Amino acid sequence: MNRRIATLLVALVPVVVLGVLGSTVVVPFAALGPGPTFDTLGEVDGAPVVDIEDPTGATRIDEPGGHLNMTTVAVRDGLTVFDALGLWLSGRQGLVPRDQVYPPDRSREEVEQANQADFTRSEDSAELAALRYLDLPTELTIAEVGDGVPAASVLRDGDRVTTVNGTAVTTAEDVRNAVGSVSPGDRVTIEGVRGDAPFTETVTVGPRPDDGERGYLGVTLTEEPEVPFDVTFNLADVGGPSAGLMFTLAVIDKLTPGDLSGGAFVAGTGTIDPDGTVGPIGGIPYKLVAAREAGATTFLVPADNCAEAAANAPDGLRLVRVTDVGGAVDALGNLTEGGDAPSCS
Repeated sequence: MNRRIATLLVALVPVVVLGVLGSTVVVPFAALGPGPTFDTLGEVDGAPVVDIEDPTGATRIDEPGGHLNMTTVAVRDGLTVFDALGLWLSGRQGLVPRDQVYPPDRSREEVEQANQADFTRSEDSAELAALRYLDLPTELTIAEVGDGVPAASVLRDGDRVTTVNGTAVTTAEDVRNAVGSVSPGDRVTIEGVRGDAPFTETVTVGPRPDDGERGYLGVTLTEEPEVPFDVTFNLADVGGPSAGLMFTLAVIDKLTPGDLSGGAFVAGTGTIDPDGTVGPIGGIPYKLVAAREAGATTFLVPADNCAEAAANAPDGLRLVRVTDVGGAVDALGNLTEGGDAPSCS
């Protein structure tokens, strides 16, 4: 063999080995980047993202203008060395240890199922938060009475609860506070509706498992809308709880006159509790990029994410700090009228 050829082959061996390893060896990292955005006032696959229908025709349902886009983070897994390097060099993606996305004690399928469950809960919470903001009625129902708890054999699954010790209750927190204000061993009077008939029951409360000085019933409560219309969310293949705020605003926008966005392109993110509290989310730098690239000029940011958002805000994107639904609606109204809004800067 010619010496030059031999030298060339020797030199090529590490290059070939590096190429094989770089394209086949999977690294223990996942890539996070800007994901798709969805206009909660628009449609996906021919169906409204947020659909409100009233078979009685009693509810005025608007078709608002502008945009209220929810944002997502794209996750890429199973990265080779070259994949990871290329994504990192792009400047649009971030690498995190895979365990942060897919914990080692859970399968990928389990993680995705949990994310989907979080998404479904965010839909339910969004509807309740919107109804509360609009002062529309909900029913407080006992979903389950535990075994061997103080309320066992007294209260029943499906009971609708209206008062505790004569005080009206409309939320699970109302009941917890009312019952928790009495001492274990005291009696509380529960009023409500069982089937089609009113009921009054008395329960001797026990100690709360996490605070033995406060009263405890041992029931799981849920809130159900008591309105003539149905709210349906038609967004599949999205997980996690971070669409809650934008879903809530879309429901409010469709049930009130005018446009919350003032016709502008607004995007945002944030979890939502039934009481309207907005909570923090992950991946906000990527959501900001996705929103700006989609055309957004205003982004609603959970207050706890403000510092990270301000450090990663793209040019031309106004950051509006929100802590609850009412604050978000007020901020959008102020911007529509040419005023100011709470900022992350």
